[in-house]
Amino acid sequence: MYKRILLAYDGSEAGQKALLDCNEVAQWSQSELFLIAVMPLPLGFSGVEGGVYNEELEEAEKEKYQAVLDDGLKRLAQAGHTARGEVLTGDSTDVIVRQATTHKADLIVVGHKHLDSWAARWWRGSVSKALIERAPCSVLVVITR
Repeated sequence: MYKRILLAYDGSEAGQKALLDCNEVAQWSQSELFLIAVMPLPLGFSGVEGGVYNEELEEAEKEKYQAVLDDGLKRLAQAGHTARGEVLTGDSTDVIVRQATTHKADLIVVGHKHLDSWAARWWRGSVSKALIERAPCSVLVVITR
């Protein structure tokens, strides 16, 4: 059924629940696992005016995302899985779709936490919603409240 699973992991509560669910699906289907942590583009690159590129700040962010990725890989290893992982930079949806295509994934797993206020839902785009529209394969959205 699912032979290649791509998990976008951010270390959040929703991400950790998705990791656990991914673990169960992988055990059931004997799947190959790819774990990615997507770091947003540095703010200094996003605007023409304002914002100054700070190499030390970007390096600290990379280290933070690498630690999140390493944590996810460690959790999967403790559950008996061998997984490959990578920290990538860019728009989350674009990166996840590109990696799913590159790895020929059969399933993408992401976590999602319901946002309580309408303003939060309006302001922040939903990666899981965008993935459902753009993914080259099935998408499992693991929900936490």
